[in-house]
Amino acid sequence: MGGMIVTNPPKADAKDVEALSAFGVATVHEAMGRTGLLGTGLRPIQQDTRVAGTAVTVLSWPGDNLMIHAAVEQCGEGDMLVVTTTSPSTDGMFGELFATALQRRGVCGLVIDAGIRDTAELRAMGFPAWAAAVSPQGTVKATGGSVNVPVVIGGQVIRPGDVILADDDGVVCVPREQARRTAEASEAREAKEAASRAAFLEGQLGLDRYGLRETLVRLGVTYVPYDDRAGDGDQS
Repeated sequence: MGGMIVTNPPKADAKDVEALSAFGVATVHEAMGRTGLLGTGLRPIQQDTRVAGTAVTVLSWPGDNLMIHAAVEQCGEGDMLVVTTTSPSTDGMFGELFATALQRRGVCGLVIDAGIRDTAELRAMGFPAWAAAVSPQGTVKATGGSVNVPVVIGGQVIRPGDVILADDDGVVCVPREQARRTAEASEAREAKEAASRAAFLEGQLGLDRYGLRETLVRLGVTYVPYDDRAGDGDQS
């Protein structure tokens, strides 16, 4: 298997990445029209952590972490390393030594659609990671792959330089050209949610705030007193 290492790809503006880091994955996903999620298979190894960075992508052979070594050289301040494999893999392709090298270069975290190990050490050193599996199974360094090419995780295309936002809920990708307007849309959505939260604290119902009573009527949903349900088979 051949491959390529692409150097100096375009990246989202750092100010836009910082703006997006203020919002949760769910908010950004909704603000983009319910797109961008990297599926439900990636889970954090830590809790109460949110990070955002620009993607450095890796396409590796399963059970082979050679191209992660190659990718470290391409990583810099504010990047997120995003790794996937040519076919499904759960081997522990990434651990504490990689994290040490990446942390030294200012990388803010890892997303890997494969296995990870040394999770206790990663938590202790404060290097956040989202992975499809946790496994102590080791890997080899024998097969070529690619760095900074488009990859697909959970049906979502991630290009080098796109924004990766990750938190306890999962991971979302924001195309680099959409970073600024997505941050603005996320801010507007959060303001709207704050107004709804205040209304709910005062006792307003979502049925009324969102005009859902009309939706129930349109769908033919009716309210029936319990005592009027005699004969419908309910013997309780």
